[in-house]
Amino acid sequence: MKRVLLIVSLSLPLCAGIEKLSLAQAIQMLKKENLELKVARFEAKMKALEAKAVEGMNYGRADLTIMGMRSNDAGNVFGFKLQSREASFRDFGFSEFLAPLGQTLEAMNANPGGLPPGFTQGMGSLLDVQPDDLNYPKARNHFQTKLSYMLPLYTGGKLTEYGRITRSLHKMSLLNSNKLLNQKIFETKKAFYDISLVENYIYHLSKIIKNIRKLEQIVVNMQKEGYAQEIDLLEVQARKAEAESMYNQAKLNRELAYQFLSFLLNKDVDSIKRVKDTAPMPSVNRALLEQNNLDIRRAKLGLEITQHAVELEKSRYLPEVGAFAEYGSADNTLWNDFTGKDAYTVGVQVKWNLFNGGVDEANLEKAKLNYLKTKTQVALAKRGVALQAKKLRTEILSANADIRSFKQQFKFAKRVYVNYQTRYREGMVSISDVLIKQSKELEVLLKLLTAKNKRNTKVFELDSLLNREGKESIYGNDLGRSINKNKADKHNKGDKA
Repeated sequence: MKRVLLIVSLSLPLCAGIEKLSLAQAIQMLKKENLELKVARFEAKMKALEAKAVEGMNYGRADLTIMGMRSNDAGNVFGFKLQSREASFRDFGFSEFLAPLGQTLEAMNANPGGLPPGFTQGMGSLLDVQPDDLNYPKARNHFQTKLSYMLPLYTGGKLTEYGRITRSLHKMSLLNSNKLLNQKIFETKKAFYDISLVENYIYHLSKIIKNIRKLEQIVVNMQKEGYAQEIDLLEVQARKAEAESMYNQAKLNRELAYQFLSFLLNKDVDSIKRVKDTAPMPSVNRALLEQNNLDIRRAKLGLEITQHAVELEKSRYLPEVGAFAEYGSADNTLWNDFTGKDAYTVGVQVKWNLFNGGVDEANLEKAKLNYLKTKTQVALAKRGVALQAKKLRTEILSANADIRSFKQQFKFAKRVYVNYQTRYREGMVSISDVLIKQSKELEVLLKLLTAKNKRNTKVFELDSLLNREGKESIYGNDLGRSINKNKADKHNKGDKA
């Protein structure tokens, strides 16, 4: 039993969650620990590697090839010997050709004008000899080591545009990551303010329940004195049960909010430092909005990508030039007399498509139309984001007015309830009238908290639209390097691949 208690006591600190977490700490933790942001970072890194892979094509390709073979195929064996620089006349079958040729020549010298009687070996028959050395060679080993290098000299700008497009796609992945970050910051802030509002709601509900219990006691006392009926007590107790049910539901909602916050941070959170009920209103500047808004930046980057796509389609009308070189050696023994039997090959290839049925022309026109469409989308994004910012600001100002109104109504409702409670003691009003006023107090409280929640949501949406957090995010440095790299590329390489 002691061992069990010891194990439980040691494991409790490990299971405990974070206490009194501040909003600033939560946002920093979110950037490092959120699983969706980690996935987005992996996606961005993969796009960076894709861009690096395209850039590497500019430097050509070198391959080392080592082959080991064994064959008794006549063509293969003869080719092996040629590559090894060991071919001889014997390999052509001269050993089976020279002796009959010598006998024929001697016979012709001995008998000028013809061959002696009975000599059947003629020049024609000599040409029909099938030498075994050539047709049935012995099996031979062959080892070849070859180093080859291929380099694109001129591609009409294809590789340059591919490089620019992949770097722009990397920038796009960083912007997408920033957009996801803004969304998660929005959700984190909303969770903090929701928890704070629920805490406020629970606090007021507890006071209302306390007041109902006081009212219940008043009714009990008045019933003893004969001034109240049993139905009055039952009505108060029913209202108390309703308020307690709302109180328990609010506590469950708070627990759900904490679970969602723990999911966002990938850490267990037990409590937070409460924030104010209403989030601060951000200032809106149209120039900064167009400069920082991620949707506008993504649209502009999309326009840049379509412009590179147009240049890429234009490059298909230009020729491609490439160089290659090979150096190697071959022998029947691996790396035997390598330099004595080495060989090299160098060359240049020019490839130029002259006709393909108008496919390139159609693709170029399509790319130009896509560029014009994206240009229109950029203008649409600017106007749409500006309109959305105005709409959110108007809704926030409207919510501010509602909150001021509901605060006054709530203050008034509480005083009316206290007044009716006093009047009930004096027998001037019924218990139903008192509970109606108490219901009105609760109704106004719910409206007030709902208005605050609505206002906070709109404020956080406006924050995301302004991209205030994204400018200082963990992706900012990577994005800056990507932008500088793309600008520098415009001054490098030209049409050279």
